[in-house]
Amino acid sequence: MASRKISEQLPLAFTHAASTGRDDLLVSGALEAAATIVDRWPDWPSPVVVLIGPPGSGKSHLAAIWQETSGAVTIEAREGDGASLTAASVPVLLEDADTAGFDERELFHVINSVRQHGTALLVTARTPPSAWGVALADLASRFKAATLVEIGAPDEALLSQVIVKLFADRQLAVDDRLVAYLVARMERSLDTARRVVEAMDRLALSRGVKLSRALAREVLDAVDGRRSDDEDDDDTAERA
Repeated sequence: MASRKISEQLPLAFTHAASTGRDDLLVSGALEAAATIVDRWPDWPSPVVVLIGPPGSGKSHLAAIWQETSGAVTIEAREGDGASLTAASVPVLLEDADTAGFDERELFHVINSVRQHGTALLVTARTPPSAWGVALADLASRFKAATLVEIGAPDEALLSQVIVKLFADRQLAVDDRLVAYLVARMERSLDTARRVVEAMDRLALSRGVKLSRALAREVLDAVDGRRSDDEDDDDTAERA
């Protein structure tokens, strides 16, 4: 039988909502500092905190936890959008600042408003503010006074827990040996873990088969560009 491709599509689109509550947050050394700063609110060392980490590192999960706790309002900090007025009365959240973009003067006014009125600003980004090419000197100065918290690469234990959680979000119970197989061979990235789990679930559903090491190997070949000569085994995961 000819091997099937990872691009096989399901006849219907399925969505899987990830659990984003505080109890669902898996904390290890990589996330400890970021989780601590979120848990400490409103006792922050400065009114502006910047969470820095790669895609899928947990920034949005932490931001959602903080937003739930603080009642923060999401802003975009665009010219004329009134973000600085919002920041005068409630905490505010600016996500993906380095990729989504913002108006420098408006964000400067947001930070001033936060400082003046005793609210708070949480910013998430992939890179630190020093790498954003900020032209407004006053804004660059404000960021130098902000608290920067970096989320490191996940260790093996955290990556294993994340994979188990991602499968659980899709109503799948996965064998520990299959998790170990994935962790040993994939890029150590939470974003890669998300893509691998999504691809395995989609491919298994499209073929009507259980999750297995052979399926994992095929997905890893496609996602990470890796090849493996390991033999198939009986490691499987069944839908709960």
